[in-house]
Amino acid sequence: MARIDAVLKMAVEAHASDLHVPTGESFLIRQHGRLKKVKSKPLTPELSKELIYEILSPVQKKLLDQNLQLDFGYEIKGMARFRGNAVIQRNGLNATFRIIPLKIPSMEELGLPPVVKKFCDFHQGLLLVTGATGQGKSTTLAAMIDLINSTRPVHILTIEDPVEFVHPIKKAVVNQRQLGTHTRSFSNALRAALREDPDVIMVGELRDLESIELAITASETGHLVMGTLSTSSGPKTVDRLIDSFPPAEQNQIRAMLAESLRAVVTQKLIPAADGKGRVLAPEIMIATVPLANLIRTEKTYQIPSVMQTGRAVGMQSGDDAIMELYKAGKITGQAAYDYADNKKRFKEVVK
Repeated sequence: MARIDAVLKMAVEAHASDLHVPTGESFLIRQHGRLKKVKSKPLTPELSKELIYEILSPVQKKLLDQNLQLDFGYEIKGMARFRGNAVIQRNGLNATFRIIPLKIPSMEELGLPPVVKKFCDFHQGLLLVTGATGQGKSTTLAAMIDLINSTRPVHILTIEDPVEFVHPIKKAVVNQRQLGTHTRSFSNALRAALREDPDVIMVGELRDLESIELAITASETGHLVMGTLSTSSGPKTVDRLIDSFPPAEQNQIRAMLAESLRAVVTQKLIPAADGKGRVLAPEIMIATVPLANLIRTEKTYQIPSVMQTGRAVGMQSGDDAIMELYKAGKITGQAAYDYADNKKRFKEVVK
């Protein structure tokens, strides 16, 4: 057993989302969204390096030495998987571990509205889960993939950096590829995916112009493509996708996106009122015909208005989701105000 395993076990038992291994400091865990020091001696540069290198393969050590940073996966059998990131910094080698539970949570457990389940019935198009780092995007994608895996006899292909949740074969066939180990880049894997007879393609992150372009193309050619972006709302996601392309290509991309986009789920995790964990406030944007027309005609600034009138089909703004959580007593008025986009609407709940 590696020495770092005991610390990772402690973090899992504390229901932390992340463990930090910082040179010159004690271990830290992120618990309910806040960093907290663990009672331990400060890590010397030598000890920090020993703890991390002990769990890396020879190839991973070589890559870390060459690139001065490394993304990797690690697993303690029967406990959890971890998405690791190691970097060389001023004091030495630091690492961060994101804790990935072995059990994939259901959509109900995550607090997603029922309409998100319907998104998993789509047979083609583009489905995006967005939000800031650490807002549960990968977990939501995993829950959606697990639902498809449990209900549809299809071929699911995932491209991840690294592989996080492991999907067993249920009704579907699931092939999971890891960046660096099984493929050189998201774009290379996406290009190859079109020749591998997939029904569903899950891209861990749409990082660059090429991967965005390939994802949109794949969604137009009969595949359901799912991915994540670090954007703060559905309308901003649309703008981000279009603005990724050169001006001369943007009209064509607008038309393609208007046809292929199915929905965008934007996530915020807010501290719970009882102090035990965080609760999800999801914004839901569905590409209805009126919304697709706004994308096509360069009127994305009107999308929030369409979302307000689209509640009957399951759309909701982030602030509406926050207000519902507050009324249900799941978050405090102060938390609602802090995380809301329109602060004026929430001034009264703080009082």
